[in-house]
Amino acid sequence: MTKVTELRVLIGTDGGLTVELTPFLDRELPESLYSQLYHWIKKEIEEGRLLPGMKMPSIRQLTAHLKVSRNTVEAAYQQLQLEGYLESVPKSGIWVAEIEKPLPHPIEVEQPIILECKPSSEVLVDFEYGNVDLDKFPLRQWKKCLSEAVDQENNWLFQYSEKQGEFALRREISNYLLQFRGVRAAPEQILITAGTQNSIALICRLLALRGKSVAMEEPGYSGARSVFGDQGCYIEPVPLEKDGLSVEHIQTSKVKAVYLTPSHQFPFGMILSISKRIQLLKWAYQTGGYIIEDDYDGEFRYQGQPIPSLKSLDEEEKVIYLGTFSKSFLPSVRLSYIVIPPSLMDQYLRKFAAYNQSVSPIIQRAMALFMQSGEFERHIRRMRRLYQRKHQALLRNIEQYMGNRVKIVGEKSGLHILLKLKGISTFELIENGLQKGVKVYSPLMFWLNPNPESNSYIMLGFGGLSIEEIDKGVRLLASCLP
Repeated sequence: MTKVTELRVLIGTDGGLTVELTPFLDRELPESLYSQLYHWIKKEIEEGRLLPGMKMPSIRQLTAHLKVSRNTVEAAYQQLQLEGYLESVPKSGIWVAEIEKPLPHPIEVEQPIILECKPSSEVLVDFEYGNVDLDKFPLRQWKKCLSEAVDQENNWLFQYSEKQGEFALRREISNYLLQFRGVRAAPEQILITAGTQNSIALICRLLALRGKSVAMEEPGYSGARSVFGDQGCYIEPVPLEKDGLSVEHIQTSKVKAVYLTPSHQFPFGMILSISKRIQLLKWAYQTGGYIIEDDYDGEFRYQGQPIPSLKSLDEEEKVIYLGTFSKSFLPSVRLSYIVIPPSLMDQYLRKFAAYNQSVSPIIQRAMALFMQSGEFERHIRRMRRLYQRKHQALLRNIEQYMGNRVKIVGEKSGLHILLKLKGISTFELIENGLQKGVKVYSPLMFWLNPNPESNSYIMLGFGGLSIEEIDKGVRLLASCLP
């Protein structure tokens, strides 16, 4: 029988009134303690037992009460802050945030108990990952393509899109992949999807992965991990080495599929070596497993030659390739794609025969026109030069203002880097940074099982910042280091 420990936790005080709650953390469950604590607090907030304005115990207090590691509490708190359930206020503490809820019937309305007012702080520089440069985006050309798409003749505007996506767009993606990523894929192999998570959910059904084990890099993209979990998969975390994930770990496991980011590991940034790529392909050929390659930002590499995709080495069609326009173009178009091996296309056509295309045909046709005109290729080249300048400015400022107090991780490509901290924890630097007006992020959510080292990194996204903002942000952050 599973042993469950009851823990009484002090949440806060107001006028001498002590509020106590009782979470249950089961150390024998496969779910990590951090995940259990995160889900418990989230549920208490969603169900109205922890109210907006309540002050949470400090990390030190909660660690002592729960008799768990500091990492466990920090990981839960940081994930809840990322999702907007908690709010960290400089010099004040951590508070339950206001979340949107359906308005109750007037008879049922109760006034929330606000324990204390929370001061606000102005964010001067936000190093959020995932933003793109707005100033250099070719908005006029994109609007023109949208207008031309709508003005195209025939009655297509009043019909559903082709089920795999508009052929014109799939043809352009096929040409683009061959030229820039070394991937040979006929338009008939390409499926348009509404984002990478949508792609992964479809693959889970296509490969019948429910109840099966899927390997993922540890740490790795939490958005993918969430989908695999929701689809009933068991996650097998695979440790990272200097040249990518441990293939030896996969070879001794019983996983049916491997999801990875070989050209720019997320979030650490290393590149999967050619020897490991070949070993991984041999594993797939010998076991019948599949490799899901997420090439999320392969266009943006700043040092050395472009890295060919893993798919380009695949001779027996065991790699399922995922691409997206979210980083190279616009996140808001919700436009991604899958290259499905021919051996799986028959299964796809049978399993998804009743499904309509999820991406607007207007967006698809406009994107096809944008690519046909050469604007997309020009945009990629322009943005690569721009992001390289920003990347160089970021590295230069870190070296100048932070010196050997941090170590840069994953600096060769992409739109983010990690900093390994010395003498200060991630949470402390985030708190200190907010007091100075600079917002940085913990990559802790990307670990399935956080360890002490997980709490020694911060993540800096730079795509949406100007060079002046990068300079200011790094200087402010440097002043927070010991």
